[in-house]
Amino acid sequence: MKNVLITGASRGIGAQCARSFAKNGYNVWINYFKSEYKAKNLYSEISSDYPFVHLVKADVSDPVQVREMFDSIGEIDILINNAGISQTKLFTDITDEDWNRMISTNLSSAFYCCRAALPHMINNKWGRIINISSMWGQVGGSCEVHYSAAKAGIIGLTKALAMEEGLSGITVNCIAPGVIMTDMNSHLSDDDIIALKNDTPTGTIGTPDDIAQAALFLANENASFITGQVLGVNGGFVV
Repeated sequence: MKNVLITGASRGIGAQCARSFAKNGYNVWINYFKSEYKAKNLYSEISSDYPFVHLVKADVSDPVQVREMFDSIGEIDILINNAGISQTKLFTDITDEDWNRMISTNLSSAFYCCRAALPHMINNKWGRIINISSMWGQVGGSCEVHYSAAKAGIIGLTKALAMEEGLSGITVNCIAPGVIMTDMNSHLSDDDIIALKNDTPTGTIGTPDDIAQAALFLANENASFITGQVLGVNGGFVV
């Protein structure tokens, strides 16, 4: 049974990944930091049907807490770097605190977790790292410069690490979601949703399960020849 760690898994995309991986026979570790109530509810929901699920609290933007988390978990075979925040703000209004928080939460966290997970993967000559970026990391989003920069960094990290770890049997890939109906987009009005649907070739808004299914595919043994790739799951919004 493969061990999966999903960061920022208390809600949204991370929570759906936890459900899907548990359902498909993986041993799942649900990482959370602030959303303890939601994490515990998710744990209760999943563990009622699938016993191989665990909770682990850690701020993954803190390298010390990441190391302690991995020490407590042990070996991880599949790492899904999902933890992230968003913020809409004019570039000229972004503060040093805004910038540092965005980069540490959305980019540095993936670096810290990859660094902690890799020794075991290298030793085993097998591993899967799946990083969650965004379509705005591919093309840039107005009033989201710091968010776009962090998510673009995730893409660069993915491509470079894939080149370095291929001979160790480790694949490193990236999923770039489009507009997904999660708490992160709960601020959107009905008119915003209609406009986004109209701008999307499929005429729909994505769901967390769309991303979870992509992650399941990349984690599968059958995806062993796919690495360093950015999989856009966006309904054709960005091509």
